[in-house]
Amino acid sequence: MFIVHHLEDSRSQRVLWLLEEMGLEYEVVRYARDPATKLAPPALKAIHPLGKSPILQEGDTIVAETGAIVEHLLDLRPQAGLRPPPGTEERRRFTYWMHYAEGSAMTPLLLKLIFGELPKRSPGLIRPIVKGISAKVGSGFIDPQIKAHLDFWEAELGRSDWFAGDHFSGADVMMSFPLEAASSRADLSARPNIRGFLERIHARPAWCRALERGGPYAYA
Repeated sequence: MFIVHHLEDSRSQRVLWLLEEMGLEYEVVRYARDPATKLAPPALKAIHPLGKSPILQEGDTIVAETGAIVEHLLDLRPQAGLRPPPGTEERRRFTYWMHYAEGSAMTPLLLKLIFGELPKRSPGLIRPIVKGISAKVGSGFIDPQIKAHLDFWEAELGRSDWFAGDHFSGADVMMSFPLEAASSRADLSARPNIRGFLERIHARPAWCRALERGGPYAYA
């Protein structure tokens, strides 16, 4: 039996979704964020030293990091058909998006979140200065980077409905969080391919079941 140590409003939702797509049985141990810091609670450090979610547990085996968990599950159940065959163009694309999702894609989105929070968490006397710096960094660096990634996603999803080709795969599970996060931090009104992807994944029965199991998810 798999156990998912699941943090609310986090990347962990992807693991629940993948388990549902694969038809695997699992239990969910939920963790709430600290209301002040929004960070994961210290209890997660009892499972993994970094105290980050998601964490997948199966007996004595502990796997952390979403990408590593996805690869681990696909290795265990290759018959699920969620990874293209080796040596194909679809497999090359699959591998690219698997790594890109938590590499290049999430970096500017995380910076957007951090610099948006800085003024709120600054002492009152310097808050106007911090707000000005944050706005400058946002408009001069972060926002152009996000736009470049949005343009890239829009073009790629114009080639096929799914990131690795014509068939849904684990790469789409990985890419779901960057696109969901972007939907809360950028205007997608002129990006029909991105919106179409989000509509397709949110309509999948497995995604809906995972949402019920995982609880509150701000990006739903």
